[in-house]
Amino acid sequence: MVAVVVKAIRIDRLGGPEVLSPADVPTPSPQAGEALVRQSAAGVNFIDVYLRTGLYKRDLPFVVGAEGAGVVEAVGEGVTELKAGDRVAYAQTPNLGGYAEANAVPARQLVPIPDGIDDRTACAVMLQGMTAHYLATDTFPLRAGHIALVHAAAGGVGGILVQLAKARGATVIATVGTEEKAALARGFGADHVINYADGDFAAAVRAIVGEHAVDVAYDSVGKETWERSLSLLRPRGLLALFGNSSGPVPGIEPARLASGGSLFLTRPTLGNYIATREELLGRARDLFEAVIGGKLHVRVGATYPLAEAAQSHRDLEARKTTGKLLLIP
Repeated sequence: MVAVVVKAIRIDRLGGPEVLSPADVPTPSPQAGEALVRQSAAGVNFIDVYLRTGLYKRDLPFVVGAEGAGVVEAVGEGVTELKAGDRVAYAQTPNLGGYAEANAVPARQLVPIPDGIDDRTACAVMLQGMTAHYLATDTFPLRAGHIALVHAAAGGVGGILVQLAKARGATVIATVGTEEKAALARGFGADHVINYADGDFAAAVRAIVGEHAVDVAYDSVGKETWERSLSLLRPRGLLALFGNSSGPVPGIEPARLASGGSLFLTRPTLGNYIATREELLGRARDLFEAVIGGKLHVRVGATYPLAEAAQSHRDLEARKTTGKLLLIP
């Protein structure tokens, strides 16, 4: 029998991590085209921070979280491709509600978890893995001979992106914030690792490869790094700003791209790269196969009980974390 209420983390007001409040909420009822997922893991992502602070708008109150994994408990009208008992994972849902024991998710956004991958690994690879996948294969299709700058290379996206870039033959220059994270980036296969604490990363990159030699810069840090990332690009190079952990990037004059050598700038988001069911399943399949085959290591950096969601946000914002953060309902 489906429980009447579930434990969840609800936001009633915007603010710091303290606004993440444990609450009993009604068990979501799967509507037409949806499935009710009893969750075994929920992903913690920077987009959750942006929603919590109001950088990204959402009507209050709401249960935060857009990524999870677990077992289908019930399906709504019209759902034929899933049934109760199926193991599934998801990276995005318009309903949010991931920080909870159960969540109702559109069936088209649920990915079957194959044998050989546990729920926590499946959850950990969804949003961050597919982000790294589209960055390396579509935003700037990497190949042998390319030089890629990867910021936050010991993080959830960064660590996977380094591995995917190396698999495609690129030379990877990784930036990190501590020596512990530097060791992780090297373990992921980075050719060169730069610690922010040792000085200006841009000067260090130039010392390695010379002026204007980077083909693509993958930048999830934003405010603190984007200008220097841009300055390192070769003519017609690309800056992919896919996050803003240090704060949002201000407006950029198009002339600045021209003077830098006809540069390209993009602000990609995952939703546009999994816009069709086929694309979603294809990216997930590539990642799952790489994990099962031992070609991709997905690092779960920390797990927290659901009730400690606030602490997970504190650790994430303090940049104390490496790999993926998971909440365990």
